[in-house]
Amino acid sequence: MFRKIILTTVFAALAYGFWASPNFKEIAAGVAIFLFGMLALEEGFRAFTGGVLERLLRRTTDKLWKSLSFGVISTTLMQSSSLVSVITISFLSAGLITLTAGIGIIFGANLGTTTGAWLVAGFGLKVNIAAYAMPMLVFGTILIFQKARSTKGFGYILAGLGFLFLGIHYMKEGFEAYRHSLDLTRFAVGGYPGLFLFALIGLVATVVMQSSHATLVLIITALAAQQITYENALALAIGANVGTTITAIIGALGSNVNGRRLAGAHLVFNLVTGLVAIGLIHQLTAAVDATSAWLGIADDDHTLKLAVFHTLFNALGIVLMLPLLKPMVWSLEQCIKPRARTAAQPRYLHTSATELPDTAIEAVRLETLHLYDNASDIIARALGLRLDDILSGKPIDEVVDVPAGTGHFDIDEAYRENVKGLFAGIVEFISRAQADMTPEQHDELFALRAAGRDIVEAIKDTKHLRKNLSRFLVSDDAVIRGEYAGIRRNLATVLRSLDEVRDRGHDSAAILSLDLLKARLKQYDRELGQRLNDLIQQRKVSGPVTISLMNDSGYAYQVTKNLVKMGAILFSTADHGLREAERSISLDESEMAEALGTLPETPTTSSHEPD
Repeated sequence: MFRKIILTTVFAALAYGFWASPNFKEIAAGVAIFLFGMLALEEGFRAFTGGVLERLLRRTTDKLWKSLSFGVISTTLMQSSSLVSVITISFLSAGLITLTAGIGIIFGANLGTTTGAWLVAGFGLKVNIAAYAMPMLVFGTILIFQKARSTKGFGYILAGLGFLFLGIHYMKEGFEAYRHSLDLTRFAVGGYPGLFLFALIGLVATVVMQSSHATLVLIITALAAQQITYENALALAIGANVGTTITAIIGALGSNVNGRRLAGAHLVFNLVTGLVAIGLIHQLTAAVDATSAWLGIADDDHTLKLAVFHTLFNALGIVLMLPLLKPMVWSLEQCIKPRARTAAQPRYLHTSATELPDTAIEAVRLETLHLYDNASDIIARALGLRLDDILSGKPIDEVVDVPAGTGHFDIDEAYRENVKGLFAGIVEFISRAQADMTPEQHDELFALRAAGRDIVEAIKDTKHLRKNLSRFLVSDDAVIRGEYAGIRRNLATVLRSLDEVRDRGHDSAAILSLDLLKARLKQYDRELGQRLNDLIQQRKVSGPVTISLMNDSGYAYQVTKNLVKMGAILFSTADHGLREAERSISLDESEMAEALGTLPETPTTSSHEPD
């Protein structure tokens, strides 16, 4: 409702401006073209985020100075602190970077955004940039219609730059026209009242346009046309800096708790920096004059001096806030608490994670791990065991050596409450996150969905196994009781082995060891068949019991097979190329059968020979 009121108010103000002044139309059109150029530029850079930017972000955030540098450089190159903020929130939501690293990137992005003011003041107003805009738009549009993702992305970047230049040109022309018909400087307000008033105007303008770059260009072009005073322009720049936090706040609405904390840090940083800049305005203007003189900037070149001011007060904010970074993180963690969630509710499937393909993939991977955690607990309880005991350091024989009764456990209810809805949420999220992905990224997403399906199938096979397991584990027949105890021991070993592989996900050898685990269980299944033949011939087991045991051994193998397939996809934290290599050399069913003859006899089999 509030947004509708704001939109209606903006439309009404624009309509009145169009009716009252043709020069206002030119300025408003310039702003609109500039904003459209920003959107095209962001779209172009998104075409190149299919792994490059993501890998760079992971590798350059392990230290604070790297995070700051990444924020400065990425914002300078993309000329969009909004896109950098969205990327940072997206990665933070997916758990790929820490909150401290995210705050460092935001601090650096604030400094990087000052380069836009330098470009406009130093280049955009000195030459006829409309002459450069036209060829960019022509070539950019041609490239946009090409099929190749990278070519299309470069076309968007070229067209975006063209629209940026064209928008600056129209804003400049509009304000120049006002010089002959209207003097806006008569609305200037001096002193601290003027500072706070124009800072508020800059804040509101940035909130409406959701781009501090657009607001700064508007300020610089108005200042160049002498339609606002230098002092009021400084205040507008401060307000624009505070207003740019609206992008992070909006992005954080669909994020997790760390995304909201990052938006809070962004707001605190910009607000404190703005208040300090207003409080020290006289000292800062003196520093600007001294720096400008040192750089050879003319005393009356107020547009370049505004760029100097914008850089100085953002740098001052970083200097002031960096020593307070750890207390800020602690305060944000205390003030912004995570929402209470049940085991069945998604933890990582946030809207912000869909902004980039790699963060969407990582969110799905983490949520599928959450699905596996729920499922492994169900499987352990269906075996009459506690998952914490299975994953502990206790000897596996001690873990499974519990009273034979498995007690009451409704596996169907546990599946409905903790797995079914969560898996449905993962599938629905995947359907929303497939846009703008490379074929490799599509394959990765579908592999994760298959891993989720394998988890569900493992639970269903466990359900079939449990029917006889709960009955025969308390059987008076020691032979049958021992065989079912062996099945339970094997599955408990599988859960523990998977947990060990999960902890060593960066280790390819650990991932590939899953094949050995599956082979040993296949060998156990084959040897069980031979033992059953012997037991039938010796009349130690009946035919129906034998059939049950063979079926249940098959179910246990299917559980193992599905969990191993899931683990090979889900537990590897290597990059895409290495994961593909790991999967390509894993054994298929025919290779598994061939390898069985070379395996040593399993301890599990020998320890459960009938008495």
